[in-house]
Amino acid sequence: MLIAFSVQNFKSIRDLQTLSLEARTDDHLSWSNVIKEGKLRLVKTAAIYGPNASGKSNVIEAMVWFRTFVMESSKEGQVGDAIDIKPFILSSETENAATHFEVEFRWQDYDYRYGCDLTAKAVEAEWLYRKSPTAKEAKLFTREGQTIEVSAANFKEGKGLESRTRPNALFLSVCAQFNGEEAGKVLSWMRRFRHVSGLNESGFYAFTAERLQDPKHREQLLELAQKADFNIQSIRSELEEITEAKLPAEMPPEMKKKLLSRKLLSADIRTSHQKLNAKNEVIGAVEFNLEEDESSGTQKFIALSGPIMHTLEEGSILMVDELEARLHPRLTQAILDLFHSPVNKRNAQLICATHDVTLLDPERFRRDQVWFCEKDQAGATDLFTLADIDSDLVRPTSKFSRQYMLGLFGAVPQLAHFQEAAAHATE
Repeated sequence: MLIAFSVQNFKSIRDLQTLSLEARTDDHLSWSNVIKEGKLRLVKTAAIYGPNASGKSNVIEAMVWFRTFVMESSKEGQVGDAIDIKPFILSSETENAATHFEVEFRWQDYDYRYGCDLTAKAVEAEWLYRKSPTAKEAKLFTREGQTIEVSAANFKEGKGLESRTRPNALFLSVCAQFNGEEAGKVLSWMRRFRHVSGLNESGFYAFTAERLQDPKHREQLLELAQKADFNIQSIRSELEEITEAKLPAEMPPEMKKKLLSRKLLSADIRTSHQKLNAKNEVIGAVEFNLEEDESSGTQKFIALSGPIMHTLEEGSILMVDELEARLHPRLTQAILDLFHSPVNKRNAQLICATHDVTLLDPERFRRDQVWFCEKDQAGATDLFTLADIDSDLVRPTSKFSRQYMLGLFGAVPQLAHFQEAAAHATE
């Protein structure tokens, strides 16, 4: 379970910003929306609102970038290769400064805190701490540049690997590559921390298509599509492994090798609909190709249904940018409500960036589940939660959506001179 994620100096995020999933307000909706494990209380979902270009997507992109770097830094690249980091470039103080990431999470009864500071040239700092429910936080390792201090008692697996760690690679990733137990646990959790773009979900077609090969999962996804009122009678998939012969001849050999090593699949998803005669009697069925014949909303919902159901089954974390894109508001509401319902038996968590104000309902969200992004005059993103706002202004049962659209919380477009600009442009 994700406890908190912090980032500083990444794209539009200049100052330290923390997205916390700790439940911090009263008991409103605690029976449905809060995970309780001992003293730890976490919310199951978090929604991030704000104007276009306010940095909502950058918060999620920071999580994705960090996860990818942790998973791949020891395997990708060579000594001297630049780290593809993206600092805040609208200030001379930050454009060459280190970017900071830190994640806190609970995994297998322990709380972990892991983070790093890095520039395009090297990892400047790195740390890993672990805490049991009944003990103080214990250091597993710390790093300053190439000076790595390993706890002999808590992180024996790291001994001897200090010299094998490149300046541009994470020590944690190196330890995991050498089958370190604790490092492996951290990477196991990272694998459960996944991302889907609501604007381009085609990357998950193959994932959903693969799940459709299993009769149990096919039945689940069909039921979900039918409940979503898409009039789909059946659904199936066809999978084919991509071979070298199917790749463009002009593709560079190294790129071919990389793609083939991942054993990518070519996937087709097929849906069927009833065919009626003039008397509205069923006379057969017509099969559609999902990508060619179905609406864009149907395509998105079915593509997303695979990772959504997998997240709920596994009890992992899913991040979705632009969740509401091409979906009816009632569908986005239904997706969020799944995570608050008894279906979510394993305490899965969903983090989404959205503009859908219909979700801002006190019957759906607690105040500590609603987050806002806005930029200051220097173009830097500020991330804050509804729980930070004066409780006299916003109560647990307040009409969040109306208050937000009236601009009482900030994080809305400033359109005072919009008509004036439009009139000038049309003269």
